[in-house]
Amino acid sequence: MSDAATPRLRDITAPQWKSGIAAWLGWLFDGLELHLYTLVATPLVIGLLGAVSAADPAVKEKSAYIQAAFLTGWALGGAFFGRLGDRIGRSHALALTVLTYALCTGLCALAQTWWQLMLFRFLAALGIGGEWAVGASLLAETWPRAWRPWLAAVLQSGVNLGILLAAAIVGLLALLPHPPPERYVFLVGVLPALLVFWIRRQVPEPEAWADAEAHATVKPGVRDLFRGAVASTTWRTTAVCAFGLSAWWLFVFWHPQHLRKLLAADGVAAAEITQRVSLAFFVVNFAALLGNFAAGGLAKLIGHRRAIMVMLAGLCGAMTGAFAVPRGFGELAWLWIPLAGTCSGVFGLFTMYLPPLFPTLLRTTGAGFCYNIGRLAAAAASLIFGWLAPVGDFRVALLASGSLALIAAVWAHWLPEHGAAEA
Repeated sequence: MSDAATPRLRDITAPQWKSGIAAWLGWLFDGLELHLYTLVATPLVIGLLGAVSAADPAVKEKSAYIQAAFLTGWALGGAFFGRLGDRIGRSHALALTVLTYALCTGLCALAQTWWQLMLFRFLAALGIGGEWAVGASLLAETWPRAWRPWLAAVLQSGVNLGILLAAAIVGLLALLPHPPPERYVFLVGVLPALLVFWIRRQVPEPEAWADAEAHATVKPGVRDLFRGAVASTTWRTTAVCAFGLSAWWLFVFWHPQHLRKLLAADGVAAAEITQRVSLAFFVVNFAALLGNFAAGGLAKLIGHRRAIMVMLAGLCGAMTGAFAVPRGFGELAWLWIPLAGTCSGVFGLFTMYLPPLFPTLLRTTGAGFCYNIGRLAAAAASLIFGWLAPVGDFRVALLASGSLALIAAVWAHWLPEHGAAEA
């Protein structure tokens, strides 16, 4: 349906609403599943190892292995389910991604060893990574092009709300008179499996995919991402995603540790440190919610490519301003870190920007590859910066990681403004 035929929200059709609700709920549960482990990792791994405390080196080592396995599965899942979405359809593949991460997150509650937990987290991450590429393509093919900046903002807000929901669930369980074991929080992750039945019954395949599937004489394969004009698009978008996501995930990983160090140096009690850092976590996620819509509005005004450049440059500026000179907790937590969170709205833009860059039968494959290779790069960057950063000097690592956002902003200058499949 053309943009001219559906300029207003009330003109959106029932199938479009269904695809939008399905994708948004998928994003919401992505955020929930993503952070359940993060919030209970330390006590859970301590219990599985039979360790005395978090100071045990084995706890940090095994926790790192589990998180690395999750990041790897996240990237591989985007590639695998992205390819599946081009072969069997968006709605079918979306249902499979949700079922995968829901059931495998539930299995985490049954893990008896650290390596079992690592395996279940890896499998859950396959579905979480796959849902991004499939859901993004579903909406790109069903909703009008003019709505894409706002769709990107709304979808990314689902992730932020899912993260906050995970924190609320863990916090509420901790307040019970007899709190259940930490592993039980993973049972909440089974609930999204119910969404699968609704998707399969109510969400139709996009007409664009159905038409392309019916009339294709030769169906493109993965190698076609690296041939002809598509190859240039693949490499350029992969580079921007890799540098941009590396900067953001380094920020996410290092800044809470830096805040904890500052508070400890000021003599703040351990319990109060956790409370203050948790509050800062909520603030930065709320700022990210606002940033999603700021990025969408900017894309509406100046186009996706320029908006991506501006937001990535803003992320670099916020990280540089925060860590170029020593700053106190209050200045960082209530000004500079929320500013960086606002600029993270750039990653919501990729949701609606990437899929249309590729031909219809290569759409979820291309979007999944570019964005999830960026996640692999972010995982590698986390290890490298961890090795190179001076011990305990988190500020230096954070300042250096900000330069990656600048590289991404410059590289974004060469991104295409419109997809070849829609030009």
